[in-house]
Amino acid sequence: MTAPAESPAQPQPQDQDPHPRPRPHRFRSVRRVPAALTALVILAVACLFLYDLAAVRAHRPGMRWRRELARQLELRTPADTAVLIAGGVLALAGVVLLVLAIAPGLRGILTMRAPEGAGPGVRAGLGRKAAALVLRDRAMEVSGVRSARAKVGRRRAKVRATSHFRELDDVRADLDEVLAVAVDELGLARPVPARVRVRRGKE
Repeated sequence: MTAPAESPAQPQPQDQDPHPRPRPHRFRSVRRVPAALTALVILAVACLFLYDLAAVRAHRPGMRWRRELARQLELRTPADTAVLIAGGVLALAGVVLLVLAIAPGLRGILTMRAPEGAGPGVRAGLGRKAAALVLRDRAMEVSGVRSARAKVGRRRAKVRATSHFRELDDVRADLDEVLAVAVDELGLARPVPARVRVRRGKE
């Protein structure tokens, strides 16, 4: 009897992390000033209503604006133009406050990949202006580039370069290669592909 042939072991990919790290989230703005202003407005309105309620309970006439508001609410219907405009303004203000509460904010900071061996609470960020400066400096290292400007957004980077010699296609190809390496070296959690534009400079 012959022993059954064993199938060769499948090679495991070397670049696969057996313990993948969770993807870091964006930095969230604390928003102390908007929160403080909103709290002050709510507190002022609450104190105003509380004072009017206490005055009515003490058998004193209520505030004139509240009596006028109550009279207008009795006379007007939801179909009136003024009521619709007021409702639209309040709804818009509610949407703005909701967006401010949900949106992370701090759009000027790009989230970076977690460093090797870092704990779960360690995060790193890179400013968009600093990232643009790095890309611009790397673009200036390409032969034939006389000047360069870079702008980094949350989803892509734009690099505009001016060349005074060499073919524009060759300069653009070198820039694509150099900037692809530079973007990877930034260590961003979500790499921003670089869009390159090259033009001939004025002599």
